[in-house]
Amino acid sequence: MVDSVIHAAVMAACLWQLPGMRTRLVAFDTAVVDLTADVADPVELLMRVQLGGGTDIARAVAYAQAQIATPARSIVVLVSDFYEGGSDHELVRRVKTLVGAGVTVLGLAALDARAEPVYNRELAARLVREGAHVAAMTPGELAAWLAEKISGKAGGQVPGGLVA
Repeated sequence: MVDSVIHAAVMAACLWQLPGMRTRLVAFDTAVVDLTADVADPVELLMRVQLGGGTDIARAVAYAQAQIATPARSIVVLVSDFYEGGSDHELVRRVKTLVGAGVTVLGLAALDARAEPVYNRELAARLVREGAHVAAMTPGELAAWLAEKISGKAGGQVPGGLVA
């Protein structure tokens, strides 16, 4: 779990600094906590957050969905191990709805301390079938992957893909 939090913090820091984008930072377990108003340094903030217990990814995606004003210009980035403690069906349904509305959904799979992917590949593959893009990568690989997915947004929705 600590490895996942560190990975998520580093990825959040990379995303937080993207120019020309309005970014929100949300942490979740069975509750959803919007940390956007308190973030100056995403790594520091995520390392201080005390969450624990189960994981309701669908609830976090529902929160993100409610924040979207312009789906065709929106990107939801979910940093997760994809081990859903809530309803798999609800998570897949919400991702399908987001993608259908024109939102680009990117999933960044958790890595362990050796930078090895540790995530529920079956659920990730289901999300990909609904149009999400899921990848397991180090922060160094993130920029090129994001550029590819974001540039695809300008020319229309790119089919989902799974990279491990």
